[in-house]
Amino acid sequence: MKKPKVALVATGGTIASLGADSLDVLNYGATNRRLGASDLIERFPELSLEHVIIAAEFRRVASNDIGFAEWKELALLLERLPQENPDLAGIVVAHGTATLEETAYFLHLTLRVGVPVVLVGSQRPPTALSSDAGMNLLAAVRTAATREVRGAGVLVVMNDEIHGAREVTKTSTLRLHTFASPDFGMLGQVDNDRVVMLRTPTTRHPIDAPFDLASIEALPRVDICHAYAGCDGVGSRAFVAAGARGIVSAGFAPGVTSPAETAALVEAVRDGIAVVQASRVLSGRVPRTLRNDERGFVCAGNLNPQKSRILLALALTVTRDRAQLQRWFDRY
Repeated sequence: MKKPKVALVATGGTIASLGADSLDVLNYGATNRRLGASDLIERFPELSLEHVIIAAEFRRVASNDIGFAEWKELALLLERLPQENPDLAGIVVAHGTATLEETAYFLHLTLRVGVPVVLVGSQRPPTALSSDAGMNLLAAVRTAATREVRGAGVLVVMNDEIHGAREVTKTSTLRLHTFASPDFGMLGQVDNDRVVMLRTPTTRHPIDAPFDLASIEALPRVDICHAYAGCDGVGSRAFVAAGARGIVSAGFAPGVTSPAETAALVEAVRDGIAVVQASRVLSGRVPRTLRNDERGFVCAGNLNPQKSRILLALALTVTRDRAQLQRWFDRY
């Protein structure tokens, strides 16, 4: 039986970092040694036992140093891979965990590829005692090569679990089980014998989303304002002064902030700034309310603040109409 072909893209992060020794699970970034895709394939030959793995090299950067320029470059690379390899079964992107969920969601909104795209990271570097890097990579490769995951959008595979890009978030700084989908749970599991899909996402895979990445040179500035007891609106006003075209309010549950902060956000709306009301808590929806409608706020639903920022920035390249923005937040 012919082995399925999977492309591996390495962007850096813990999964590609080399520590000083086997007990270095914290300061490995200081060594500044990162593996590329070819290096990872060589280090983990088990990846090639059941699959043909091809390396697609990318810049090796820490995930806290990734932004729109890297996202666009990565997305365009991923779109080329199936064109250059018509027999490609899927794509795996090895990525640092700090911004993994944001990269996954950006790709989910902008990619136009017909094969599964799976992001994977690790909490411990490959050099560490009991590293999760190798098994996570193998699970991601197996998932990317599985036809059953097609149509589910960009996926994240960590700790033998399959998650949707829109739903997943990092929940722990150091634990191996850090990635979770708080409201709805995992999409599937990667067991030793096979990949098991348990459900499909309820939100649409936006293969027809109206965001033309090739024509976007830069995203409009969108900032996140975190709610806290006594917040006085200074933060949101500073973002407006800095040129923000949109603000995401990471508010108190279920979608409010302090009176002073609310007043500042209403001022921003009057000045033509798009405001999205999200929540700082891990789970639950920010529903539409009469008050938020009157204030002109878009409500984020269960999309977290960091992903709300991505959707709003992309949406603002197309329209500033609040009703349309709300429809896209409801849909994507």
